[in-house]
Parts: sequence; C-alpha cells; structure tokens
Amino acid sequence: MKRTATDRTFDTINVTILILIGIMALFPLYYVVIGSFSSAADLSGGLVLWPSEWTLDAYRYILSTESFIRAFGVSSFLAVVGTALSLIITSMLSYGISRRRLKGRRTIMLLILVTTLFNPGIIPPYLLVRDLGLINSVWSLILPVLTSGWYVLLMKGFFDSIPASLEEAAQIDGCNDFSIWIRIILPLSLPSLAAFGLFYAVGYWNTFFSAVLYINDTAKWPLQILLQNMLIDSSTSMGVEALTELAQQNIPSQSKKMATIVVATLPILAVYPFLQKHFAKGAMVGSVKE
Repeated sequence: MKRTATDRTFDTINVTILILIGIMALFPLYYVVIGSFSSAADLSGGLVLWPSEWTLDAYRYILSTESFIRAFGVSSFLAVVGTALSLIITSMLSYGISRRRLKGRRTIMLLILVTTLFNPGIIPPYLLVRDLGLINSVWSLILPVLTSGWYVLLMKGFFDSIPASLEEAAQIDGCNDFSIWIRIILPLSLPSLAAFGLFYAVGYWNTFFSAVLYINDTAKWPLQILLQNMLIDSSTSMGVEALTELAQQNIPSQSKKMATIVVATLPILAVYPFLQKHFAKGAMVGSVKE
C-alpha cells in the first residue's frame, strides 16, 4: 500500500519523539560515567559533557578502600548464592504443584496465591528474623525473600506445558521424582531459569530496605547501603579509608560517588547480554496458554 505524506509526517514525528525520549533516558547514565572519569577542575565548572582531562583516581580510590571491597563482596554473595538458592526452591515448588498427583495441590496453590495478594508489612518479618537470631546476619537478606509466589505461579505455567509422557518414560527407566526434576525438567527449563534468575539477581544485588532493617554492623553492609551513605554524607561515606596516597589526594566527592555508581551497575549490565537470548522467551512463561 502506498504511503501518503501524512503517514510519512507521522512516522517522522514519532521517530523524533522516541529519539528525544531515548536521549533523556540515557543522558543521566552518560553523565555519571563521564563524571566518574573527570578531574576536580572539570567538576567544579558545573555540567560536564566531556572531560578535558581523563583520570582514574576515583576508581583507584574506591577500589583501595576496605569498606567498598567488603560491601561489594556482600552484594556479590547475595547475588550469587541468593539467586542459586531462590532458583532451586522456586523450581522445586513450581514443579511440585504442577503435577496433578500431588495431594493438597489446590490448597498449596491457594496459600501461595494469598502471599501475592496480601503483604504482611514490616513488623512481622522483623520479629521473625529477630527470633531466629538472624539480625546482623547476611542470611537475613536471603531467607525471608528466598522465593516469590508470583514467580512460582509463572514457572508452574511453564512446567504445565511439559508433556507428561516425558516423565512417564523416565519413570519406566527407573527415575524417581528428584531424578526427573534434575535430568529432564531443569534442562528443558533454561529459558525460564534464565529470566527468573536475572530477576532474582537484580533484586539481591539491589538489596537496600531489608539491609536497613536487619543489618546494624557496617562490616556487613551491602553495596547499596554504602552508596546511599555516600550520597548523604561524603565525609563519612567510605568508613575507615585505606591508608594510601590516593586517600590523601584531592579527589572530588562527586567523582567518587559517580565511580561507585558505575561499579555497582556494571555486574548486572555484564550479565544481561549472556541471558538475553533466553530472556524474551522466559519472561513470557506461563502467560499464554494454548
């Protein structure tokens, strides 16, 4: 069909608006990256679009501070261990309730659904964590959020699409339910595991409010708490700083903040390209029924 002048004008306006929105969305990220490499002279002059002198002093500084290394290690532990445990628990629970032979299946699904509809608030989880002796423990940031009822129901929809004949054939070969889950279900579930793994990893990496509630020991702060302290008070942001020459240099606090933001963002940006091929398919699991 031949396109009219009105259609071409509409497309031009549409593309122009989308480009402007894209620029507005990307500019803050661009400014943070540029600012992290800028010198004190550049930052003192106001808005920096391109530094006149590139420097890595801010990155050398934050990577030489013990508090930053500790916080980065805590966040890495949460993202790796927490994501692995969450995927194991979520996939096991989803697989169990997707099998019709499970007794009490409907009751379990109803209880899971209730958790997605009603939030207990702050006080009950805090009392539970306190009574379990998990205050100031890194596990208090993992165990209370080990799985999500919404993710369980979505992954169940994916498992429902797996033919029961595969399980029957495996049972004839002598496999029990656990072997079927390990050898058949999980390999077929890589798209959903990749999608939900990314969701869990981002959630654990960005842990903030739970750490505010449960962690009083500054040595166990995750990276987001340290970053929040830096944004509020740059004079006490890094805790006990490493005794290096860089600590004595005049590095702008704004540059240190921006460098910390960049380092805190890079791990998720680095992981996403490897999961992208599974993400589009896995993100839709359970949402469409044939």
